[in-house]
Amino acid sequence: MYPTLIKIGPIAIHTYGVMIALAFIVGIALAIRLGKKENITKEQILDIGFYTLLAAIIGSRLFYVLVEYKYFIKNPIDIFKVWEGGLVFYGGLLFVLPVVFYYFKRNKLPLWNTFDLFSPSVAIGHAIGRIGCLCAGCCYGMPTNLPWGITFKNPEALAIKGVPLHPTQLYESAAELSIFIFLMFFRKRKTFDGQIFWIYILLYSVTRFIIEFFRGDEIRGFIYDGISFSQGISIALFLTAMIFLVFLRKKSA
Repeated sequence: MYPTLIKIGPIAIHTYGVMIALAFIVGIALAIRLGKKENITKEQILDIGFYTLLAAIIGSRLFYVLVEYKYFIKNPIDIFKVWEGGLVFYGGLLFVLPVVFYYFKRNKLPLWNTFDLFSPSVAIGHAIGRIGCLCAGCCYGMPTNLPWGITFKNPEALAIKGVPLHPTQLYESAAELSIFIFLMFFRKRKTFDGQIFWIYILLYSVTRFIIEFFRGDEIRGFIYDGISFSQGISIALFLTAMIFLVFLRKKSA
């Protein structure tokens, strides 16, 4: 893959950073389009996008740094090199939720309806962002003999080199794209506010739990025999999503 997209002298533009930026732009553009029908202004969407991006980068990077603390203790400056890869989606998600929750309440935006509005944007943005992971070589899979295995050869890639690996980045990107398509189809058929958001959380937690079995980057840590931290979070989010879907449905009845 190609971790560095362009390099002119000492200046390098990393593919991961470019894809994250593209993911943000596409997600915000979609939210602005959907927001027009929900009476949420472009300015509010941009504000939410800014705080979301900031919180997501801080949370996802912090989670990664905590998992890889031994490396970062020796290389503290590298903590700030987020453009080279090393962001954990769940860390970003858990950091973003309270931030946007506060923003929604402070600006008197309808809580669950606004979460519904942004859910497709998160899905499509995540799908694009995982392509950045593929280019950087992070979040890589276990060795495989399957014909679609990907072999990383670029010395800058974070993945294991010279061995065919499960393209877990593409697995997750495809899963997020499928979830995005489903959410866009289902959003006009929702029966209560919050349904789109919690369906997204439910579907993503299931797909992430499954894809984790094919991941080969053991730095993400494990909480129990073969169960990673991300799978533990997936289980917790799945149960939470089920509870809220039942609760909100009954509340709206």
